[in-house]
Amino acid sequence: MAGPEVQSNGADGVLLRLPHVRGIGRGRLVTGLVLALLLPPAVEVLVTVLGFRNFAMIMLLQLAVAVAIAAIGGLWPAVVAAVLGSFLLNYFSAEPVGSLSIADPTTLFTLVVFLAVACGVALAVGLATRRAQEAARSEAEATALSELALRILSSDGSLESFLEKVRGNLGMESVTLLGTQGPGTAGNPAPNAAPGSHPTWRVLASAGPNPPVTHAAADHAAVVDPFYTLLLRGGPLTTQHQRLLAAFGAFVVAVRERQQLVKSRRDNLRLSEGNKMRTSILRAVSHDLRTPLAGIKLAVSSLRQEEVQFPPEVERELLETIENYADRLDHLVDNLLDMSRITADAVNPLLAGISWTEVLPEALRGVARERLRNELPANLPAVQADAGMLERVVANIVENALKYAPDSDVVLTARAGAGITAGGTPASELRVVDHGRGVSPAEVLEMFRPFQRLGDSPAPGTKVSGGIGLGLAVAKGFTEAMGGTLAAEPTPGGGLTMVVTLPLWTGHGEDPLGIEGGLA
Repeated sequence: MAGPEVQSNGADGVLLRLPHVRGIGRGRLVTGLVLALLLPPAVEVLVTVLGFRNFAMIMLLQLAVAVAIAAIGGLWPAVVAAVLGSFLLNYFSAEPVGSLSIADPTTLFTLVVFLAVACGVALAVGLATRRAQEAARSEAEATALSELALRILSSDGSLESFLEKVRGNLGMESVTLLGTQGPGTAGNPAPNAAPGSHPTWRVLASAGPNPPVTHAAADHAAVVDPFYTLLLRGGPLTTQHQRLLAAFGAFVVAVRERQQLVKSRRDNLRLSEGNKMRTSILRAVSHDLRTPLAGIKLAVSSLRQEEVQFPPEVERELLETIENYADRLDHLVDNLLDMSRITADAVNPLLAGISWTEVLPEALRGVARERLRNELPANLPAVQADAGMLERVVANIVENALKYAPDSDVVLTARAGAGITAGGTPASELRVVDHGRGVSPAEVLEMFRPFQRLGDSPAPGTKVSGGIGLGLAVAKGFTEAMGGTLAAEPTPGGGLTMVVTLPLWTGHGEDPLGIEGGLA
């Protein structure tokens, strides 16, 4: 018996169809009857031509003919062949030859036994044929269900893909899965349901053109679970298809529960990440944000003391303190807001052609220029980027380099050319090089995670906390949103080099929102 046929369905690549296990149909029955009328006389003609008149051997030949006809046409053609063969044996081979009368009672007994044996063998052969067909059909169904289960487990797990397989296997035009959380099903109301209440069904998934959405619009309906019903539109369901439909019902429940487990796991993961974010924000508010607030309040309180006259240089220093701490607060809040947008997948860059040098003035505003060396070559091709996001990326990387390499200059270089790609397309890279203490390979992944600070302690040589650990996480999130990459490399001779790689501008960028994006 052939196994399940595998065909392409154009959707997820495979579609199982059960092989057609044919029984003894009308054609084989007619063929058997024709042979039952032709072969027994043919045996008599053959033995007559050969001059072979052994009664026992002729009887065995007629018995073999009856068995062969039973295998071809089933029971009734074999019975016809047995009866006709017994009459031919009586007329042509039993004494007196040429007459239906039987002179020897032993010969009569032999003919009766022959008829009984021939009919019995025909019955056994027919029964065995039917059992073989049923076994072949059952094996085909089991193999198809096994293959279907494996393919469902290895597929995307969507109900639409599963229903498309159900539709193809059952030969239906369309299939719809209904679900309910109401008072049971039409035939199994919930114990607490109000008298006369009906379940409220909703469409969970469908496959095929014009799928039925109500019981009245369907040709067939199958309750596969107290909370799920399959509606089918198409031709009649055979007994074989009804058995398959019952098995498909168990798959429906399994696929649905699998989806719910995946959704529950995703929700739990989101809740866990949200709890971690809230905890980290609270920690940042309680320490990293309160420190500059305390400094601002102290400076303002000092300036408001009317009984104290500060020298101009002291007053200028207090005002600078207020400005520096306000800038730090603004930067921390911006990073918190940007990280929340990245976490919520709400970053929509407005891509355009921008050169590295265009974003430096805004990105490096407020940065001590005496420690920066701009070695960007002229006439570099433009990259595909969002101006606001790229400014934030460069600002965060440079700030991180200055913070963790306090005794080193920070060098900015860029290049484009062969071998530099982003997502398989030609790209350009900006390199921010420092000669600080560097980062071990084990710390590289950690440094890009939100709320992670190198060593989780204040940076050497700084007066305030090293920040809330969002700068590089925001830079990486924005870079990837623009289609690029952010990586860290060890600087030759010691230190760390941050490499921002973005695709080259081709003039075909577009706004994902269709209207505006960026940091608005």
